[in-house]
Amino acid sequence: MISVVDYKTGNLGSIQNMLKKVGADSAIAGDPQAIRRASKLILPGVGAFDTGMKNLMDSGLLQSLNEAVLERNVPVLGVCLGMQLMTQSSEEGRLPGLGWVQATTRRFRPAAEETLRVPHMGWNVVSPVKESAMTRGLSAESRFYFVHSYHVRCLMPEDVLLRSSHGSITFDAAFEHGNIVGVQFHPEKSHRFGMILLKNFVECA
Repeated sequence: MISVVDYKTGNLGSIQNMLKKVGADSAIAGDPQAIRRASKLILPGVGAFDTGMKNLMDSGLLQSLNEAVLERNVPVLGVCLGMQLMTQSSEEGRLPGLGWVQATTRRFRPAAEETLRVPHMGWNVVSPVKESAMTRGLSAESRFYFVHSYHVRCLMPEDVLLRSSHGSITFDAAFEHGNIVGVQFHPEKSHRFGMILLKNFVECA
């Protein structure tokens, strides 16, 4: 059973609907016992970094999530803010992140001569960086839907799974570190490309 973590942020229903389209059973997990029963986890999220971390701490889910991901190696997929919360810190807030991957979250800073809209919003092409079961079936022209003002920078190059760019800024659009995967885009809003990626997550061991 795939458990979608409920910490009062993100559109859980949209993710469940897309999982249903790829033939996966899912349930909302809003208590520690539900986290402990999960065979896979999705950590969604929209909004501000500190709000997301505070909600996670207030939810009482933090210990069970750390146990599942770091001790039992339960596969987990972070989406948008969920990906950013997996990093060590964010320029958006003061609270530390989960620290599941060696990465930081930074604000888009366009060059002075560049007219670049922030947030980065809309469809954008991603480029695979390494071979992975998570990117099986995705071409070099795969497009995903983004909405974000901050982006992740992996400190370990081998963790980078997908890259994209906004103007002159190249950023890590997805990372993979063992059982931990994060994507900056919204697969649940990305039509057939999002379905491919979610199906890969469902089918990965």
